[in-house]
Amino acid sequence: MHQVLTEIAILPELLEGAYNAVNVCLRIQPGEHTVIITDEETKEIAAALAHEVQKVSTPPDVYIIEDYSPRPIVDMPQEILDDLEHAQISIFAAQAQRGELGSRIQMTNVINRKKIRHAHMVNINRQIMLEGMRADFLAVDELSTKAITKARKAKQIKVTSAAGTDMIADFSPNLRWVKTSGLISPDKWGNLPGGEIFTAPQNVNGRFVVDGVVGDYLCQKYGDIKNTPLILDIKENRISNVESVNEELKQEFIAYTSTDENSNRVGEFAIGTNIALNSVIGHILQDEKLPGIHIAFGNPYGEHTGQSWTSTTHIDCVGRDFNIWMDDEIIMDNGKFLI
Repeated sequence: MHQVLTEIAILPELLEGAYNAVNVCLRIQPGEHTVIITDEETKEIAAALAHEVQKVSTPPDVYIIEDYSPRPIVDMPQEILDDLEHAQISIFAAQAQRGELGSRIQMTNVINRKKIRHAHMVNINRQIMLEGMRADFLAVDELSTKAITKARKAKQIKVTSAAGTDMIADFSPNLRWVKTSGLISPDKWGNLPGGEIFTAPQNVNGRFVVDGVVGDYLCQKYGDIKNTPLILDIKENRISNVESVNEELKQEFIAYTSTDENSNRVGEFAIGTNIALNSVIGHILQDEKLPGIHIAFGNPYGEHTGQSWTSTTHIDCVGRDFNIWMDDEIIMDNGKFLI
């Protein structure tokens, strides 16, 4: 038993978000075995999660990464992987460091194979626990269900914004839309906070103004880029031109999306549905759930969407205050849902 959090004070303000994670999103039942993986920076959040788990089930096994390996970790510690083999529930609540993606893939490989209900809370922080994790996830799921029902019928989605986005995406009935509303099932683990629907588009053309955030390690470096947006021109699903007044951001983004032959290809088209959120905070985990559009270049999550090509990279790009039409029906006006 790895009860390593007993010395940590439980912060009352974190408990509402932790309650949501345990009881609404994961629906942990008495007798289910839970594994929590955390780190030194995030252990107060992990303590709140463990506190809520213990109220409904047996005490969780909690692992602090630094107890097993220096950071960044190349491989997920074997003791953690072995424990996951016997778990029904897992939570990863820790900060991501550059070079650690492989260790998280080792973890999710076990989760996918064993069909564990898994909450992925990478880079979770106090602000997100107080905002996105306090959402009414049943209401988020209801909205997500309405949105995905319409999206699955749409052949084309048009997106505009006052910042200059003017983009049309085409969709194939052979590529699947996926709902990650925060309600987690054994079939699909999910990020928390949840609140999005996504697919791999067949084709995207036009201009997408990224005046919110960009993903991966660029997010920690640049935060909210409202004042120095990336202006992306997309032709036949690939980036054809990048502009920004921030030359360093522009060059880093171009380098990232040049990693492999598909790093500059639109792999994900997503609609954020977490209606508890009303502004960008400069943090991709929460900002991509903001009502609106985000697209990602690179890996199209083919195991979920059915897309056949792949990439070693995936970078999300979030804007703000969109207008969205599904075929001829407007479903969002200036960032507000109309459905």
